Amino acid sequence: MRTRHSRRWTSCLLSLALLGVTAGCGTEPEAAAGPLTGHDPAPVAHSTADEQAAGKAALAAYSGYLEASRVASARSDPAHPALPRFLADPLLTRVRVAIRDAKEHGAMRTGKLLSDPTVVSVDLSARPPTVEIQDCLDASGYRLVYAKDHRVVPGTEGGRYLATATATRYPDGRWLINAGAAHQDQPC
Repeated sequence: MRTRHSRRWTSCLLSLALLGVTAGCGTEPEAAAGPLTGHDPAPVAHSTADEQAAGKAALAAYSGYLEASRVASARSDPAHPALPRFLADPLLTRVRVAIRDAKEHGAMRTGKLLSDPTVVSVDLSARPPTVEIQDCLDASGYRLVYAKDHRVVPGTEGGRYLATATATRYPDGRWLINAGAAHQDQPC
């Protein structure tokens, strides 16, 4: 019989599995200043080249996020230093909490998470500037296992599903992933 705590933990681990989340800290700045905000007096026209460059930078941040998450999850390290290079709050905190929960329950990630992201929108006039990303994640070979014996944690089997993320440009010019969601109910 599953308790409410074990259901919560399984749900948390499942979201960890779906997001490929990790954690990090260290000497990297954590975008404490927050994203750019405010209102421009007049709309600014952005070129297609500007939008393409933003999309490319956002996809690089997203790829870095997935890789940093994979490494941190494999090491059960919610303080992995690569995380704040690609993530910002509130997603950074969610990832760290999920990794810490998995670690506290003796679990870790193994395998490979396959990704095929695309940019679905770029809004350089927004405050802060944002890029929306859509991905078809294949987590069928990415497993949450017990560190002790590498048995798969029940209820965390992967599959192919839609994932979305938001990249935001911060005052220092970096594009960081600050929001993301796995849509298990939407296979791709």
